Amino acid sequence: MGGIIWLASYPKSGNTWTRTFIHNLLLNPKEPTDINSMHHFTLGDGGKKFYEQASGKPFEELTRREIAALIPKVHEIFTKSHPDSVFVKTHSALANFLGVPLITMEHTAGAIYIIRNPLDVVISLASHYNLSLDQAIHMLNNPKAKSAEIESNIEQFYGSWSNHVNSWMPFNPQYKHVMRYEDMLDKPLEVFGGLANFLGLRPPKERLLRAIEFSSFDAVRKQEDMKGFTENPDTNENFFRVGKSGQWKSILSRKQVNKVVKCHHQTMNQFGYLPD
Repeated sequence: MGGIIWLASYPKSGNTWTRTFIHNLLLNPKEPTDINSMHHFTLGDGGKKFYEQASGKPFEELTRREIAALIPKVHEIFTKSHPDSVFVKTHSALANFLGVPLITMEHTAGAIYIIRNPLDVVISLASHYNLSLDQAIHMLNNPKAKSAEIESNIEQFYGSWSNHVNSWMPFNPQYKHVMRYEDMLDKPLEVFGGLANFLGLRPPKERLLRAIEFSSFDAVRKQEDMKGFTENPDTNENFFRVGKSGQWKSILSRKQVNKVVKCHHQTMNQFGYLPD
């Protein structure tokens, strides 16, 4: 039994990219690993099936309070799914639900936090959730933002973009690794090499470069075009949309930019995201 290494981020910030890289790095395949097999390797913390396993009851029979009480037990199930540490994707803020921590520290070994410029996050949110840009900005700025319950997943609690980022920053820095989406694009060898080091790995440069190549936007988009991506919602044409930074400069109006900056000025400044 191992502890959980959380792959944490606000939605549409590079979590799937990070998972794909880890998948390719650890498995070291001769060709890109199947993006539709990642759920066998990195778990998602919102799956209803885990709550049914923990409770022994159909999910529909569980009350919200029972669901909250099951969170630690679900996380314990995660730790028993692998002999060593297990990677678990989460979009949850490091907060509480009905008095129960959404992240159970007792079962936690570490966390990788991925952060992205909220001005670009807005554009990806709008596409992913089929929202207008103004609706996506409202979601990003909403301290009570959460996902809707869907057929396979429970609702998840995000808070605003700043709420989410700031909730994870106090996590013990000895066991936390933070990556900016923009740096993943601009200096992948340095950033993904740093991630490998955080995980206690020292891969040969050739292996590291291959994992970076196999998890690149072009590689995963090619797979999605050929066979689809099971994590893509039905309302979304493509999960892997563009894979660039700075799109907000040509898409968002000055008024929309100001709405985001006004709400998140302090955190954006901390991570170098304030517009010039």
